[in-house]
Amino acid sequence: MMRYTALALQTGCDAVNRDADPQEAQARMLRSADRVQAQVLAARGFLKGFNGYDVRLVVLPEYWMTGFPMAESREAWRAKAAIAMTGHFQDRLAAFAQAAGAFLCSNHYETDPNFPELYFQANVVYAPNGDTVLRYRRLISLYAPSPYDVWDRYLEIYGAEAIFPVAETEIGALATIASEEILYPEIARMAAFSGAEILLHPTSEVGAPALTPKHICKRARAVENMAYVVSANSAGIQGTPVPAASTDGMSIIIDPYGRALAEAGTGETLNANALIDLGALREARRRTGMTNTLSRIPAAAFAGRYQAARHAEPNRTPDGRMVDRSGALAFQQSVIDRLQAAGILK
Repeated sequence: MMRYTALALQTGCDAVNRDADPQEAQARMLRSADRVQAQVLAARGFLKGFNGYDVRLVVLPEYWMTGFPMAESREAWRAKAAIAMTGHFQDRLAAFAQAAGAFLCSNHYETDPNFPELYFQANVVYAPNGDTVLRYRRLISLYAPSPYDVWDRYLEIYGAEAIFPVAETEIGALATIASEEILYPEIARMAAFSGAEILLHPTSEVGAPALTPKHICKRARAVENMAYVVSANSAGIQGTPVPAASTDGMSIIIDPYGRALAEAGTGETLNANALIDLGALREARRRTGMTNTLSRIPAAAFAGRYQAARHAEPNRTPDGRMVDRSGALAFQQSVIDRLQAAGILK
């Protein structure tokens, strides 16, 4: 399938922070799944009639079912907002993809029986038949648990291939970037090194009429890796003390040359939709010339410096326990102190 429509759905989030009872929170999450599925089905019909191409890819915003933890402890958030890797919620999202007839990228918090005291923020891609074709756990996170916190154990269980997964599908090679990880070029680059053609970016970020660091980096990641970027932002988050429209707007689809094919304003909208031309992308990646940046990367020149770098070290919590906010900041301060002692920071 060389041409199809991709949709970065800009939808509102009904946050679970107000729900003290995990059952109430999970009921709210299921209502959100029903509401957003209805939006996707309506968008699919509308866009098919508009441009004649099927919607085959849908990206949802970051933590679209829950919002983000605020006053909750890590343990409380895990209990009410993180879903299991298998079971009812995963089945519900698989059914969502089946109903949409599209590849669906969901960002949500999930638990893992191998790490019973933690939760991870995950980008999960479900195929139109309901199969899970990709599971990526956010690697760079200041406050939330990450595979990097339990690095040795995580690699032992899942292997290196699980860190930067790429799904080979009939709509292209898919990879994902979680939220602020768009600021780190290595995340997208590792996926591109495994052949990723379309970078899916669930986010929930501050909207602004001017360019923001994240919005700039979306274009940079596309150009650097000769890849499409499909980035879905929230249409506000209801149910927290934070003004609801703080994270609103700027959902965007960017082509491999950094051009915005479609961009949303504010509010709930399907306007961030665009035609993905997979054949043209593949042709460009095979063509010689200066614009083929992906073929010109001198990777061996960078390898030694990366190998020697000692910034944020792995295994922040090797015992698999939660780190609280103060502990996370103390760990970050220790990295800054070490880099300053080494003369890297002045």
